[in-house]
Amino acid sequence: MIGNVPWMNAAVFLVLLLVLAVPLARYMHDVFGGERTFLSPVLIPVERGIYRLCRISDDEMSWSAYAFAALALTLAGAVLLYVILRVQQWLPLNPQHFSNFAPELAWNSAISFVTTTDWQFYSGENAASYLSQMTGFAWQNFLAGGIGLAVGIAVIRGFVRERSATLGNFWIDLTRGLLYVLLPLSIVFGLAFVVCGVPQNFAPYTNVTSAEHFAQSIPGGPVASQEAISLIGGNGGGFFAANTASPNINPNGVSNLLDLLAIWIVPTAFVLLFGTMVRERRAGYALLAAMLVIAFAGFAIGQIVESTGNPLIHALGVSGGNMEGKEVRFGAANAGLSMSVGSNSGTGAANFAYDSLMPLGGLVPMVNMQIGEVVFGGVGSGLYGMLVFVVLTVFIAGLMVGRTPEYLGKKIERREVTFAMIAAIVFPGIILLATAIAAVTPPGLATLGNTGPHGFSEILYAFSSTAANNGSAFGGLGPNLFYNIATGLIMLGGRYLVMIPTLALAGALAARPINAMRTLGTFRTDNTMFVVLLIGVVLLFGALTFVPADALGPIAEHVQLWQPPAAP
Repeated sequence: MIGNVPWMNAAVFLVLLLVLAVPLARYMHDVFGGERTFLSPVLIPVERGIYRLCRISDDEMSWSAYAFAALALTLAGAVLLYVILRVQQWLPLNPQHFSNFAPELAWNSAISFVTTTDWQFYSGENAASYLSQMTGFAWQNFLAGGIGLAVGIAVIRGFVRERSATLGNFWIDLTRGLLYVLLPLSIVFGLAFVVCGVPQNFAPYTNVTSAEHFAQSIPGGPVASQEAISLIGGNGGGFFAANTASPNINPNGVSNLLDLLAIWIVPTAFVLLFGTMVRERRAGYALLAAMLVIAFAGFAIGQIVESTGNPLIHALGVSGGNMEGKEVRFGAANAGLSMSVGSNSGTGAANFAYDSLMPLGGLVPMVNMQIGEVVFGGVGSGLYGMLVFVVLTVFIAGLMVGRTPEYLGKKIERREVTFAMIAAIVFPGIILLATAIAAVTPPGLATLGNTGPHGFSEILYAFSSTAANNGSAFGGLGPNLFYNIATGLIMLGGRYLVMIPTLALAGALAARPINAMRTLGTFRTDNTMFVVLLIGVVLLFGALTFVPADALGPIAEHVQLWQPPAAP
């Protein structure tokens, strides 16, 4: 990025993001609409071959059949990955001779990757073989991202179609998303990462002795290819424990910019795709504006807090921002943008340690995940998460003005609101319940790295991250049987207890007719007022639900930090 000029970095990133997202949205519109693209001559034979080999028909599915197909594929992927991790020491491409994963760790890791969470209770370079990384983790990064794309398209169809009992064919949408979107983007970004210096090999680790006579092992492996799909597919699991703070993954400013673009490019294009598919581009622009306002408000707060630094350090006569846990190549000046992009997505990749954030700085990514996977989020899942809040917003606005709520000509009635409320309420419910259990039970307290408010933040952050399928970690929280099982269950809940009612919502909307009549009394959903209302509903339903819990963690820690020292 551009040195230590955070606001300039953010502006450059945003401009490049929008420049790239616009043509990608048009391209995806053609892909999922079955139109020819510039890749069609190469990929159509492959696509048709997959349909014949897998006996995929073009019959359309109801929302329940679509959801069942997504669940079945997730279950099959989890079982396959679990088996690979349990027997990796006897499989090829294991030059470091890593042993098998323990049963509970294999369970947690398998669920993590099939839900796009990529939460890691292990150090990748010290635990997973090259085969596990490629056929296990990287392959599930493709499949899990493809499922998100497919479900996102199905939900959009719910707003487009009228008097329809179907939302499309899951297997066709999945195949097109993988072949035409995720695979080409991964190849482009993978090659770009290699050019930047990211390793891509199958060689054993290199053992060297430094000038100070310290022995050191320099890891390698097929890193660039996995990093590309990990970021593009909304996953974020790093080949190395340090994630994008590692110079092997993120060697310079150019690779850092590519990382950030890879995380947001598909979710941003998906919002624009929504506007194109519903034939009201201003509706897509309104959703994008709401997402950007929330995301960059968090960026500004985090950037200011981290740049201000620690008052306890300042009291010692040392000025400057909070450099604890920051990568010296990027510094505190680039932490805010990385934190905003990583936590406002389903990716969670970070170029510094979140555990070292100032208390209010740590509150920012926590709140970003607690409002749900709605601000960009994962591929597909970020948009359909936001559409749940859109339905709630137009319902509340309809009550305020005394009119039947509508969105894009579709009436929003009791059934639609019920499905939206289930999706909106389940998410905070599972986080707070799991946090409460962990905070008062011996297994939940056994592996904390800290006590007091910061220790509570470790627990709350872990369940917020896993429920949001984000995967970033606050640090300090160690694995044990309780957390391996509990976070795995929360990952599944955060993925499917939101996805299934949202698909049901889309199915209900697809069956409704579209009212093309717009009058002066029709509540507009493409202007500034709607954007403000939508942001308000997201914050009310999301952030305020967690205020009591956040007050026990980062807010309490902030108050302690600024208290005057006790008199001797």
